[in-house]
Amino acid sequence: MSLDETATKPHDRLAAHLSADMQAVNALIRDRMASEHAPRIPEVTAHLVEAGGKRLRPMLTLAAARLCGYPGPYHVHLAATVEFIHTATLLHDDVVDESRQRRGRPTANLLWDNKSSVLVGDYLFARSFQLMTEAGNMRVLSILSNASAVIAEGEVLQLTAAQDLRTDEAVYLQVIRGKTAALFAAATEVGGVLAGAPEDQVQALHDYGDALGIAFQMVDDLLDYGGVAETIGKNTGDDFRERKLTLPVIQAVAQADAEEHVFWTRVIEKGDQREGDLDHALMLMRRHGTLQATRDAALDWAGRARDALGALPAGELRDMLADLADYVVARVA
Repeated sequence: MSLDETATKPHDRLAAHLSADMQAVNALIRDRMASEHAPRIPEVTAHLVEAGGKRLRPMLTLAAARLCGYPGPYHVHLAATVEFIHTATLLHDDVVDESRQRRGRPTANLLWDNKSSVLVGDYLFARSFQLMTEAGNMRVLSILSNASAVIAEGEVLQLTAAQDLRTDEAVYLQVIRGKTAALFAAATEVGGVLAGAPEDQVQALHDYGDALGIAFQMVDDLLDYGGVAETIGKNTGDDFRERKLTLPVIQAVAQADAEEHVFWTRVIEKGDQREGDLDHALMLMRRHGTLQATRDAALDWAGRARDALGALPAGELRDMLADLADYVVARVA
């Protein structure tokens, strides 16, 4: 089940509520991804930007700003900034992971080449910094530029922690807080800062985004192994084949007996994967209950996100953000 299967889902209700703002964001994105001198830039960017992504991160910026009473117009610029940062990281991630498919379509690095993906990603990062300065708010600039650095740091940490069975839950949390939650937290926090919200509300928005991003990434990691049930309808095993140490595997390794540890060493550290290894890995994760434990951890973080909203003005937008936190985890019910 995806976030956008039906119009009754929280993401779709939020999109409908913010539709005018999102139209302005999409128009600004199309305008700023253009390049007079390098036509490959809009070609590569459009392939990803127009691929039907959920635009969750820019919607969080718009929702946070509106929730705190901001009338506009620079929430649109910051929402586009957040989407450009996210798109740049996707272009770079697909090169690092040697991915061949994203959102059901061939990746940009497959259709063009790694050089184009890296350089266009760099261009989008540069565009994002141009956009974020237009709001004329130094604190906003500080939050988004710091988030960009933390994202890169998280990706490098993941690279160094990969294939190392000593990687524990603390390192995993640091990785996902960097590579995913940092942008969620920045996206919501800058909406409050731009609106001139009280400090307790700005902190609440940061805490909401941070917890939501952690829950979101945990669920994505769980979905890669089919979720808790076997009825998710999503291909499984990409993380396993790429030898990524996500929470279900980290917990299974921590509980492994000697024979199981030999298996994990072979398939993750040594990369010697054979027919049937993914099924065996899934069996071990189910034996030790790590798929359910990962879902429970995601539920806990979703609860923290919902609780953080208590400091914010009551109303329809706050309710939709609370429902979104629950639905992020409900994808793996």
